[in-house]
Amino acid sequence: MSQQTFDYVVVGAGAAGCVIASRLSEDAKTSVCLLEAGPPDHSVLIRAPAGVVAMVPTRLNNYAYETVPQHGLGGRRGYQPRGKVLGGSSSINAMLYVRGHRWDYDHWAELGNAGWSYDEVLPFFRRSENNERFGPDGFHGRGGPLNVADLRSPSPINQAFLLAAANQGISRNEDYNGAEQFGSFHYQVTQKNGERCSVASAYLTPHRSRPNLHVETGTVASRICFDEGRAVGVEFLKGGQLRAIRARREVIVCGGTFGSPQLLMLSGIGPAHALQRHGIPVLHDLPGVGQNLQDHIDYVQAWLARSNTPTFGVSLRGIGRIAKALFEWRRHRTGLITSPFAESGAFARSRSDVAVPDLQLIFAVAIVDDHARKMHLGHGFSCHVSVLRPKSRGSVTLASRDPRSAPVIDPAFFSHPDDMALMLKGAHLMQSILGDHALAPYRGRRMLYPVRPSDEAHLEADIRQRSDSQYHPVGTCKMGPVHDTGAVVDAKLRVHGVSGLRVADASIMPTLVGGNTSAPAVMIGEKAAAMIRTGGA
Repeated sequence: MSQQTFDYVVVGAGAAGCVIASRLSEDAKTSVCLLEAGPPDHSVLIRAPAGVVAMVPTRLNNYAYETVPQHGLGGRRGYQPRGKVLGGSSSINAMLYVRGHRWDYDHWAELGNAGWSYDEVLPFFRRSENNERFGPDGFHGRGGPLNVADLRSPSPINQAFLLAAANQGISRNEDYNGAEQFGSFHYQVTQKNGERCSVASAYLTPHRSRPNLHVETGTVASRICFDEGRAVGVEFLKGGQLRAIRARREVIVCGGTFGSPQLLMLSGIGPAHALQRHGIPVLHDLPGVGQNLQDHIDYVQAWLARSNTPTFGVSLRGIGRIAKALFEWRRHRTGLITSPFAESGAFARSRSDVAVPDLQLIFAVAIVDDHARKMHLGHGFSCHVSVLRPKSRGSVTLASRDPRSAPVIDPAFFSHPDDMALMLKGAHLMQSILGDHALAPYRGRRMLYPVRPSDEAHLEADIRQRSDSQYHPVGTCKMGPVHDTGAVVDAKLRVHGVSGLRVADASIMPTLVGGNTSAPAVMIGEKAAAMIRTGGA
């Protein structure tokens, strides 16, 4: 590096880290170094939205973590893909732009986190956004770095899904990120001109020429350095060598729900007994580090489609369609390659007396089995249903002192019985929609289904056999007041018990939001940068 000391060192170039590094470096007098373990984001698989199917099931730009065996999943290990590249998971995900419900953020504020109510975080959502269809208005922004758009070439089968959902009581909603979340809709996506708009391409790429912004890829952070209880730098591995960089003002950890608690614990911040087990000197006994893990548990059912149904699939016809679609995408940035497979969906209530939607549906124009790691001949469609606010709580702990080792991930899926009860309601709702007459022209043979769909015991057994993460882990560096023994950071995202150190990513969420977590992570980055720039308070 040409410079070894910066004002701010940001660890992790995921959704929040890219935002923070970009926003802080807007001040030409402020120097920022952004460290990322993965490579640059140059791959065409990142730019092409359909490339998600090549990255999520594999180790391409992906940590591809596994959980410990899950009792609630019949002893299976769960799969946890996370982005390992500039942009983090925003470079490999399905790009769905979802904020969650007003209630989620008001609940954070009620838990003692001043400044995090919906009305207080909404300006940061709007600041980040350039919405091609909505705004500027009370809910949406124009002119922000992150482009939000309608799908360019959605399959006509989505209209049948939306009609089926309406027939089952879930009416059409044109803006699920607006005044009302409940309803069915085409998802908006973080896409621009037919290409993925990752947080790296939105916030970093246009500003890489700033002399005060240094981005270092291929770096594995191994320890935060402290001087008398203050964070003053970061040690990291690069090319097999241990190096260090200093921070004049702050170190900001943005390693995500798995990476951030791992780095804190490697640095001596965490539950004392867990650190001592690995011979790590205890700098500050902070029991909440790595605890409070929450994730959306997800269950999929799928059907084969009738011939000529416009869906993805494995067949000679499908190969021909993809070859033609690649040519179309290269020339016009339209067609199948602009699809993230997940194209429409719904937010639903499990009962009529539920005030806030507690189930999410995602309709995919392909057969999705085991995170697309199991392929099937033929064409089809799938639907996911997720429990939005699970009561199960898990943990992230250290496997070893080696920062290159994967952490021990235990989501404890279905450890709370209410989660299975709600999932069963969601599965029945999904079956009603997929079996609705509106989808009859497209429906072929059942594929991924319980043996007896209407039998509760068979349905629960199928859920335990095939459900897994919807890729929305949060909560392992919980935000909360100092009297909350499980809290790791305060409402300004400063780590309790030390100085000069913040955590800013999805790990700070005290509770999981009712929706996808990429857009909320961008909001957290925007809010963190604003707090730091206005005096660091």
